Amino acid sequence: MPLLEGKKALIFGVANHRSIAWAIAQAFAAEGASIALTYQERMEKYVRDLATRVPTAAVIPCDVQQDDQLDSAFAEAGEIFGGGLDILVHSVAYAPPSELENPFLETTRDGFHTALDISSYSLIAMAKRAKPLMQVRGGGSMLTLTYMASERVMPKYNVMAVAKAALECSVRYLAYELGEHNIRINAISAGPVNTLAARGISGFTGFREQMGHIAPLRRNIEQDEVGDAALFLCSDLARAITGDILFVDAGYNVMGAV
Repeated sequence: MPLLEGKKALIFGVANHRSIAWAIAQAFAAEGASIALTYQERMEKYVRDLATRVPTAAVIPCDVQQDDQLDSAFAEAGEIFGGGLDILVHSVAYAPPSELENPFLETTRDGFHTALDISSYSLIAMAKRAKPLMQVRGGGSMLTLTYMASERVMPKYNVMAVAKAALECSVRYLAYELGEHNIRINAISAGPVNTLAARGISGFTGFREQMGHIAPLRRNIEQDEVGDAALFLCSDLARAITGDILFVDAGYNVMGAV
C-alpha cells in the first residue's frame, strides 16, 4: 500500500517547479495523498499550472499575513477534504531584499517584523488552524523547512537566519503542545537548493558550489531528496518522531572549518 494512501495534505509555499514545496507535493501525490496547494495572488498562474500535473490537487488562495485569508484557506481545505486534514507543510519564508543585502547591523524594524511574521509566526498561525482538522482524523503531521544559518553565520542571510532560529524553536514548543493530540511536527534543514528564494541571496551560487566539494557525500542535494525526506517524516514510518530537525544536506552540517 502507498505510504500516504488516503491522506489529505495541505501545502503552503509552492512558487514554481523549482520550489521545495512542489517536490514535496509530488512525493506525497506519488504515494497516494490528496493534495491542496495554496498560492499568493502573484503566483496563481504558476501554481495552477503545476496543479494540473497532480490529478488530485486543489488550489486555494492565501496570503499568510492575513488572518482572514488563513481562516478561509483552512475552511476551504476542510471542505475539500471532507472535514479533516492529515498533513500540513509550511514552506514559507521571506525577508525584504534590502535586509539581505545590507549589513545585519542595519536591519530595520519593519524588515525584522516582516521576516519573522512571514517566515516564523505563520507556522504558529497555521498550526492553530490545522489542529482541529487533524483531531477529526485522530492526529496528523506538520512539517516546516529551515536552514543551518539558524545556528551558524551565513553572510547575507542576516535577518532570515534569525527567523529560522525562531521557526525551529517554534517547532519544539508546538511539538510539546500538540503531542497529546497525536499531532507531530518536525522540520527539514535542507542544504542550498536552486530555488527562487535562494537565488535572491547574494553569493548563493558560490556557496552551493563550495558545499558540493566540502560535504561528506561530495555533492549538492536536489529538491526531490528533500521531498523524499518529507515523505518519510509525514508518513507512519516516522510515527515516533516529533520536535526534530532533520538535516538533508549531504552531511555538510557535520563538517568543521575546512
